[in-house]
Formats: sequence, structure tokens, C-alpha cells
Amino acid sequence: MSMEVTAWTSLHHALNARDDRRPFSKATLRRIGAFARPHRAWLAWFVVCSVFGAILAVATPVLAGRVVDAIVAGRESGVVVRLAILIAVIAMVEAGLGILTRWLSASIGESLILDLRTTVFDHVQRMPVAFFTRTRTGALISRLNSDVIGAQRAFSGTLSGVVSNVVALTLTLVVMVGISWQVTGLALLLLPVFVLPARRMGARLAQMQRETAALNAAMSTRMTERFSAPGATLVKLFGRPDQESVEFAERAKQVRDIGVRSAMVQWVFVTALTVVSALALALVYGLGGYLALENRLDPGDVVALALLLTRLYAPLTALASARVEVMSALVSFERVFEILDLRPLVEEPAQPRPVPAGPVSVEFEHVTFGYPSADKVSLASLEEVAILDQRGGVDVLHDVSFRVEPGQLVALVGSSGAGKSTIAQLLPRLYDVDAGAVRLAGVDVRELSFAAIRETVGMVTQDGHLFHESIRENLAFVRPEATDDELWDVLGRARLTDLVRALPDGLETVVGERGYRLSGGERQRLSIARLLLARTRVVILDEATAHLDSTSEAAVQAALAEALTGRTSIVIAHRLSTIRAADLILVLEDGRVVQRGTHHELLAAGGRYEELHRTQFDQPQPAALAAVG
Repeated sequence: MSMEVTAWTSLHHALNARDDRRPFSKATLRRIGAFARPHRAWLAWFVVCSVFGAILAVATPVLAGRVVDAIVAGRESGVVVRLAILIAVIAMVEAGLGILTRWLSASIGESLILDLRTTVFDHVQRMPVAFFTRTRTGALISRLNSDVIGAQRAFSGTLSGVVSNVVALTLTLVVMVGISWQVTGLALLLLPVFVLPARRMGARLAQMQRETAALNAAMSTRMTERFSAPGATLVKLFGRPDQESVEFAERAKQVRDIGVRSAMVQWVFVTALTVVSALALALVYGLGGYLALENRLDPGDVVALALLLTRLYAPLTALASARVEVMSALVSFERVFEILDLRPLVEEPAQPRPVPAGPVSVEFEHVTFGYPSADKVSLASLEEVAILDQRGGVDVLHDVSFRVEPGQLVALVGSSGAGKSTIAQLLPRLYDVDAGAVRLAGVDVRELSFAAIRETVGMVTQDGHLFHESIRENLAFVRPEATDDELWDVLGRARLTDLVRALPDGLETVVGERGYRLSGGERQRLSIARLLLARTRVVILDEATAHLDSTSEAAVQAALAEALTGRTSIVIAHRLSTIRAADLILVLEDGRVVQRGTHHELLAAGGRYEELHRTQFDQPQPAALAAVG
């Protein structure tokens, strides 16, 4: 390896290393060991191959020196040929060993990435909904990408580098001192001139690289926000295109400027190291040549020393920055472990109970609940804030009790923020209650497995979220084994058959990010079709028909009436016209049930329900709207 290549290698490590001065954590090391343990056999072979490769790297310069000595001494050509063949064999073995080492490195590193990513992904899936409402998606994805790769580098790069460099440095010094301790000593005097600039410039370049990453992230975030369907719509409605262009250009210019500065610093760095390389070689050839002319050193030894010198500075430079690399890897591991250390607030029971067969009742008994504070469900680094929001833990439901008999339809009404959607989230156990109990068929949901809850409770939310996948995949998400006939059946009941058949790819049509290739009503009807396919015994509709026009709403209501027959249903609605036939209506205000009864009973009783009804149906239109009509 030439000293110029060494310079670039040192530069690469400096750019990718974060000089974190925190002490080693034994707990972190133990956890790293746990991840490495399944790969210990490959790691052992990796280290052996790295050590053997370092030995071969030192052998080649020594043999080259022997060739020169044989030529100068005028020995028979057979000696030179044999030495040349041996050098060629060593080169071939070294190349093959390098390929094997690289394969082991890639296998170990990629396997570690697989283990870390799947572990973090599985853990994140168990986190409560509050975790996702607070966390920036990009920050979370960064943990599964850049930080996982940084942790992987500890095994595939740093570990083998430290081992092979220590061996190479030791062997090289021993051989060089054995040849000429005088030349070796003088060559080492230039070491500070080589290493110190590498560390100083490396730190500067690392800082510039972090600044570059931050500027690129800011530019990418702006593009992501502006290029998403909602963002692009908002910009077209209210944005100023010229100002948007100016602001983006300013961010892009900052990226350009830091890129130019980084390129110049890199060039100055490499140029300086090239000069040091030339000075070191000049010293070896000058002093070594003088000693050779004085018959105090063989000519071949001069050549060997010159070649070994290039092998000496490479491990010295790498080891000089090894601590930074190790700390960088530890920081990456700790950032990954931060995610794994966030304990899910909702845990599956060790010995879950089954949901009894048949129709299912729903019961809320003296339920009190407050959304968890940020410190229980999130990290400041994931929210990209300095200090977590301390709010939370305030009760939003107060001593709520009601029972839905099997097959009944119960409606929840009330002002925005009254607690209706919170009740809907407690039933499928998206959160756990703080006090009281939520029961399905008499069984506390905390005693049920997550799979049993999913099979029993189905829900259609207000936004009707769809994945950027085909219609078939979005439907089959709830029942992968569903046949085409079953898919077309639920599409028909959701009044979507004609639409899907008219699409170019039918069931294989991709709906776009969040389903934006469909209208709001079409997205919601597809969500309802997905619910119908799930065939759950309890159904929650959280403003499920909010985005439908009158014709579509009537059609879907008829389909739902057919599909919900015999099933326990909880419907959240702002439009009271949709829940007049409910078996029971619960009126909520400030997290409390203030009224309960049928539509006619509540109207006759007056109170909050009668106020809501009068507001929707009896209030005259404003003059401006009347004029438009």
C-alpha cells in the first residue's frame, strides 16, 4: 500500500468517525458481544486471514531486497528466478487471501446489519401509537440505516484493521530494526510529521462532513415536504413559487460551498502527506545508500527498507485513528440500543386467554386514562429537540363505564376532544388504561394476545390509510389467504366493483402513497372493504363515512348495515343523521359520559345531545352561504 493510498484511507476513516470522548461502557460492550456471538466462528477466521495477510505483506519487501542482493552479488540466475517465483506466488496468495478476507468481512458485516435491523424493526413494531405520533420518521429510519451501518463497521473494518495493523506494525519494525536500526530510527522521526496532520486535518474534515450531512439533510427534508402530495398541494394553493425557488437555491448553494471547501482541504491534506512520503523515502535512500557505499549495508537492504517504509506508515496512521473509529462504532451501537431500551407500554401477556366463541360484548368499567408523557414513549434525539415535551399524563377519560351487548350498535357523539377516539383506541389496546378495565366477551383485553385482539376487533379510522401498494395487497393485508372471489365480494359490498374493473390493472393497480391516486371517498370505501374482508366480530367506525358524498354514503351505509348484522359495533360520528338507529348513544364531554340513551330518548330528555342535534339541523344558514345557494 503506497503512502498516498494510506492518506486516502486515513482521510476516509476521519470522515466517517465521530470523536466521541465518552468512556467505554461495559454494558454496551456486553450487548455488542451478544450480537457478535452468533458470528464468532466467522470472526475467528476473519482475524486469522487478516493476520496471515499482514505477514505476507511484510514478506514481499524482504524478498525484493534479496533479489537485489543476488543481482549485485552476481549469483546464478536460478536464484533470482526462484525468488521472483516466490514473490509471484506470495502475491497470488495475498490476492486470494484478500478476496477471502473481504468476503468474510462483507458476510459478517451484512449479517450483523440484518440482525440489528430486524431486531430494531421488530421492537419498533411493538411500540405504542404515541411513539409514532412524536417521532420524526426520518430520524427513526436513520437509526436503521446510518447508525446500523456504523455499528457494522466495528466488525468488518475496525476489528480486523486493529488486529492486522498491530501484526503488520510489529513485524515491519522487527524486520527494519534487524536490517538497520539507524535508518529505522531516523525514519520514525518523521512519524509525528505524518500522524499529527492526519489527526488534525481528519478532525477538521470530519466536522466539515458533519456540516455537509446536516445541510444535505435540511435540503432533502425541504424537498420531501414540498414533493409529497399534501405538501405540493399546499404550495400550489398558498405558496410563493419564486420565494420557494430562492430558499431552495440558498440551501443548495450552502451544500455547494461546503463541498468546495471540503475538496480543497482534502487536496491540501493529501498533498502534504505526499511531500512527507517523498521526504521519508529520500531519507531512506540517502542514508541507506551512504551506508551501502560504505559497505555497512547491502544494496538489497536499502530497497527492502524503502518498501517496508511504505508498509510502516499505513498501520501507524490507522492505529493512530483507531480510538476514534472504535468510539464512533460505540456511539452507533449506543444510538441503536437507545431504541431497544425504550420499553413498549403495551406488553403481550405471558399466558394469554382466548376470546370466547360467538358474538362478543364490549365493556368499559370505570376507565380512567391519560396519554403518556414524552419521556415514557420517545427520545429527544428521535424528535430532534433538545428537551422532551414534559406535558402528558393528564387524564382525558374520567371514570367511563358502559356496556355494549353482543350484536348491538353503540354510537359515541360529542364535541371534538371529548374522548370519543380515545375510547376507540383503548378497545383494540393501542393504549392501556390507567385505571379500570376494558373487556371483550368478559375478558380483560390485557389478558388477550395481540393476535386474538386483531382477529376480534376491526377498525376504520378517519383517514383510511392505504399503503403504496396494489389494491389487492392493501385488501389482503388483513387476510393474506383471501381469494379473488372474496376480494371482489367485499369490493362489491363497498360499492367499488365498477371503479376497480375500470382501472387499467384492476386489482393490481397501485394506489400511490397514502392512496392519493384515489379520491377521498374511494380511499375510505377501500378501507371499509378491507374491514369487511377481516370479518371481525367487533367493528369500530371512527368517522368512517366522513369523506363520502351523499350518494356514496348511502350506498356504504347499506353495505355496512348488511355486514354489521350480528356484530358488535361502535360508531363515532359527528353527523347525527348517521346514528339515529343506534341501539345506544353515549354523549361525551370532557372525557365523561354525560348522557346515554336512544336517539328519541335523548331528544326528549334535552341536554347536550339535543343541543348538538339542534346545532346541526335547526340552525339557519349564514347569509353568505345562503346567497351562494
